[in-house]
Amino acid sequence: MRKLLLAGSILAFAVPAHADANGDLVTLVNDVWAASLKEQPVYASALGVNDYASELGDYTLAAQDRRAADAAKFLTRLNAIPSDSLNAASKVEAGILRRALNSTIEGNSFGQRVINFTTYSSWHQQLAGMAQNLPFRTKADFESYNARLAQYARVNDENIAVANVAIKGKYTQPCVTLKGFEGTISGLITTDVNTSRFYEPYAAKRPAGISEADFASLAKAAETTIRTVIHPALNKQLAWYTASYKPACATAPGVSAQPGGDKYYAFRVREETTTSLTAEQIHQIGLNEVARIRAEMIEVATKAGYPSREAFIQHLRTDPQYYAKTPEELMEKVARVTKIIDGKMPTLFGRLPRLPYGIKEIPAETAEGTTTAYYNQGSPEIGISGTYFVNTSKLNQRPFWEIPALSVHEAVPGHHNQIALQQELPLSDFRKYGAFFTAFTEGWGLYSERLGIEMGLYDTPAKDMGRLSYEMWRACRLVVDTGIHAKGWSKQQAIDFMTENSALSAANIEAEVNRYISWPGQALAYKLGELKIRELRTMATKELGPKFNLAAFHDAVLGQGSVPLDVLEQQIKDWVAAEKAKG
Repeated sequence: MRKLLLAGSILAFAVPAHADANGDLVTLVNDVWAASLKEQPVYASALGVNDYASELGDYTLAAQDRRAADAAKFLTRLNAIPSDSLNAASKVEAGILRRALNSTIEGNSFGQRVINFTTYSSWHQQLAGMAQNLPFRTKADFESYNARLAQYARVNDENIAVANVAIKGKYTQPCVTLKGFEGTISGLITTDVNTSRFYEPYAAKRPAGISEADFASLAKAAETTIRTVIHPALNKQLAWYTASYKPACATAPGVSAQPGGDKYYAFRVREETTTSLTAEQIHQIGLNEVARIRAEMIEVATKAGYPSREAFIQHLRTDPQYYAKTPEELMEKVARVTKIIDGKMPTLFGRLPRLPYGIKEIPAETAEGTTTAYYNQGSPEIGISGTYFVNTSKLNQRPFWEIPALSVHEAVPGHHNQIALQQELPLSDFRKYGAFFTAFTEGWGLYSERLGIEMGLYDTPAKDMGRLSYEMWRACRLVVDTGIHAKGWSKQQAIDFMTENSALSAANIEAEVNRYISWPGQALAYKLGELKIRELRTMATKELGPKFNLAAFHDAVLGQGSVPLDVLEQQIKDWVAAEKAKG
């Protein structure tokens, strides 16, 4: 376990008087990170920091205002550090910190700050799953967890209060995305408390570091809290959602229909893509990519012996041979593919992470309304592996031919490889654990799907169409997200466009479109990030010729952790120059 040492108060925002600009920046970054961990106590515990081990955090609007005010004070300190006195690495650090602070400040200025859940993430589901990121080895670990469970009602009330402000200001989620959302709440209310997700640490084997008597006593206390605090709070939330929030849902799917929505969407586009591209430019890039990928899909269908792309997709969507009959069968297929991929990793990378990953099923109460799969990062500090979560609901919508592309994205060489490596890099804690740029992280995930070609994973026309369908899916996002939030598209228009162009099942398309509607701009990052990485690979290949080494290129891309796309571009240009200089 790592103890967080606070040199003085994290609220000491006065501008340092030191002459060493690089040292001043290190001090500032450490202060920012310390403040961030105090505001995110559960995440702090996941990183082995015990200072806030019994806290859940503050979910109020006052807390958001406090974080924005603190960010402004930190920014004043950053502005006082002379940039021309910083070394090259410090300039990158300062640039990333500046972007993060400005994001906090600007994001808090929009009315949409009161949108505190999506179809993809909610406070009740986050808290139900918090145990998977916490250590459970000692009596103190379980005591801290129980103390957090006891705060559930307070956190629930704070979030409902924020959502009530959203109702009043007309910043609610659109009606078309909320079908079945009640189930994500009611599904956590179990008849048998011992089967509750909140009880999971006690359903596992007792660790050696805690006595049988203490374990039994703490388990009993957790049962009581779940029954008398958490379940009543969930019932309160369910009644509130049904009576107050759902009737006030937004009739228009696009965020631009909300007060200040146009400016908010422009902010979200900048945030998620780390570019200055407009929604119109992104929409056109998407249309161009859709046309290119569609032509490749036609080629694959022809090679497979089908008269058209549509005929092959219809076969893939309906032939029972491509679908599991049980959740376990699907998980076994995933496990086999991931181990094949693991064996190919050393051919494409010079450096691999030490932290392993595992596979689990997405919790049942969220599975039917969420995406096909997702990744949850691990923690080397407290000994938790990364996790590749797989959706085993609606088995007739989860084809085997999607598994290779899905697995290289979510596990390795995609999210697990990139994030676990970032956790091992000699960077500041702020960079290792707090700086995640979606365009880089998800761009790398999508680029990794393409690496499946070099791994030989797409060895049948069906699997190759699965890869192209996934790439098409991300290209469609550029069109659909901007269509909904900047061009007035309806949900049905978005569904029709994705159905026409991708091979995704109807259930996946429904869940994905709901996600784009409820989480504006996030889906734009994937394709734009992937295109930038491919562009940089092409440039490096051309510049270096026979000296180009793919594994070394990948190590260079991942070597500074998650960074904005402009920083990545300079990073690779510097690497190319260094490779040329080797002679």
